[in-house]
Amino acid sequence: MSHVPADLKYTDDHEWVRTHDGTVTVGITDHAQKTLGDIVFFDLPSIGKVVDAGDAVGTVESVKAASDLYAPVGGEIIEINEEVVDSPEEVNSDPYEMWLFKIKTAKGSFDGLLDAKAYQKLVDGE
Repeated sequence: MSHVPADLKYTDDHEWVRTHDGTVTVGITDHAQKTLGDIVFFDLPSIGKVVDAGDAVGTVESVKAASDLYAPVGGEIIEINEEVVDSPEEVNSDPYEMWLFKIKTAKGSFDGLLDAKAYQKLVDGE
């Protein structure tokens, strides 16, 4: 069973979202990193890129597969985590601390995001 922190929001694409003062921090969930296996590479979005919710903004590659990363909300990419670019395997050991990128939200709309209970139900159904 995957660990699903109650204080975060989630997407159907297995990303977690932490909100703080109009900024969202995005990472991949414990379920995602377990499914992918050993992560070897991240292609993260460019700082300054403006995205819409649902846009493909990057890629995560593991020894098993490559998967797209999506913007959970619309806004501007304001920061990427260079540590995961340099050491992508760190996400396997602590997916909820090793964030990928931050978005300054245009409207702060989080309607499409799941709470922990709904995400756990999604994961359990797979």
